[in-house]
Amino acid sequence: MSVPKYEVKDISLAPYGREKIEWAYRNMPVLRAIEAELIEEQPFAGLKISVSVHVEAKTACLARALARGGADVALTGCNPLSTQDDVAAALAESGMHVYTVHGDNEEEYIKHLKMALDFGPDIVIDDGGDFCMLLHSDMKHLVPGLMGGCEETTTGVKRLEILKKEGKLSYPVIAVNDARCKHLFDNRFGTGQSVWTAIMATTNLIVAGKTVVVAGFGMCGKGVAMRAKGLGAKVIVTEIDPVKACEAIMEGYQVMTMDEAAPLGDVFVTVTGCKDVIVGRHYDMMKDGAICCNAGHFDCEVNIKELASMSVAQRELRHNVMGYELKNGRTICILAEGRLVNLASGDGHPVEIMDMSFALQAQSARYIAAHGKELAIDVYQTPEVIDNRVAEILLRTKGIDIDVLTPEQELYLNSWDF
Repeated sequence: MSVPKYEVKDISLAPYGREKIEWAYRNMPVLRAIEAELIEEQPFAGLKISVSVHVEAKTACLARALARGGADVALTGCNPLSTQDDVAAALAESGMHVYTVHGDNEEEYIKHLKMALDFGPDIVIDDGGDFCMLLHSDMKHLVPGLMGGCEETTTGVKRLEILKKEGKLSYPVIAVNDARCKHLFDNRFGTGQSVWTAIMATTNLIVAGKTVVVAGFGMCGKGVAMRAKGLGAKVIVTEIDPVKACEAIMEGYQVMTMDEAAPLGDVFVTVTGCKDVIVGRHYDMMKDGAICCNAGHFDCEVNIKELASMSVAQRELRHNVMGYELKNGRTICILAEGRLVNLASGDGHPVEIMDMSFALQAQSARYIAAHGKELAIDVYQTPEVIDNRVAEILLRTKGIDIDVLTPEQELYLNSWDF
């Protein structure tokens, strides 16, 4: 099929997108340092890279770095509500293949994913595993041409591990999400800040004094709970993992089931990567005006279909705040249609956080370009040298030195016979 160079909402929005991209770029020193190497080395010369990541300014800087390193890049979104149309227009105007429009319905969203794959990538960069899903179903014919892929987030890595376990994985992938410089900072500090920035901007309500229920205490949940506590909220954590539940207790949070938490919470944030975390029986017990939102990758954690079927009236109370009135007279508020609240209702993670994550992506893609043909089909951890280098560059940009082991210390740490 003939694929156009781009499909965006309005190419005339490009000037606004360029402003956003340049602001992000000036605050991404680690990616800029990696980009300088890519420009000099041209590791992607002659290669095609398809990218499915939230299309906003920080992602644009990654896509541009790959292109400046010699790649022919096709970019699409990984969530219909996180695309910023002005950024997409700016990249399309620059000559990049761009296929995404804010608010795509499911059919349009899948079409744009396919368009970004149709030019036959050598490398794919995924966020949540939608490319992976297509490459293992409707677009299997593209797999023989693939050198490998990179996966940005926990949900996508879980999908990859399932495929690997079932013997169905068809190309090598680097689990960038699991790199220390990704999950320790992006998942915890990035999610923690951006979720509350989005909630506060969307609702214009105070956090202090409220009871916040955080579903899931993985790295993202830890960040959301930490920031809620710092803003003065009383925090309840719900979990299915007994060890994580114990960890939440040790950090000073209340731990209980969602059934127990439902009548207590003022704000509910799901961060589990699972489905049906908040369902009908929970809505029946919630306070009037309770706010529910999701910070997991897919919009299935807060069951909105069930809420809609229970409601007697629905209306938009404020931009990105939908109110569902129940038979008991109470209204439950859903933010950003239950999609990733920090992106669908905000600007996503802070620029400096994504600087680290996208520096990892750029280096991991470079690793695949160099070694992909030698790699067996597997899910790989990000090479430690790449992980450490991101941290080292960041420290250097801040003018910070750290200690270095002496030869005697190296010997001590690597010997069993002291």
